[in-house]
Amino acid sequence: MHIAVMSDTHRNKHMIDKACSHIENADVVIHLGDNVEDINEIRNKYSGEIISVTGNCDFMTTDPLERIEIIGGKKFFITHGHEYGVKYNLNRLKYRAMEVKADIALFGHTHMPFIANELGILFINPGSVSLSRKGPNSIAFIGINNGKISASIKNI
Repeated sequence: MHIAVMSDTHRNKHMIDKACSHIENADVVIHLGDNVEDINEIRNKYSGEIISVTGNCDFMTTDPLERIEIIGGKKFFITHGHEYGVKYNLNRLKYRAMEVKADIALFGHTHMPFIANELGILFINPGSVSLSRKGPNSIAFIGINNGKISASIKNI
């Protein structure tokens, strides 16, 4: 199972197109919000399943603030992160991920890529597709093979 994760696309068509050039082999794409309407642009380049949540810059959307999904046999906790104060620390996010017994917790909002394995949970922030606050714009990839999880950040 090959999963692409992106966040904080912020209506930047050029960078969305650039990100989409890296996701063609993904089984699933997860968009972590800000701006979920950009999924329409992504669908022009990618025909697979797209899972999304609402970010703090998303209005008039029916997407949920968070989701729990089983993908490749692993439980994902998916959120933009603004409701959990991720710009300050990850404590509330960690507690929620433990509460739902997540294997993987995905969040955006900070515009900074991050991967850490804590408390037996893999925490991943793909950074921002269009407005990185630390280094190049980026997306994340997750591989699930024979029950093993791998994760990486790809600069775009």
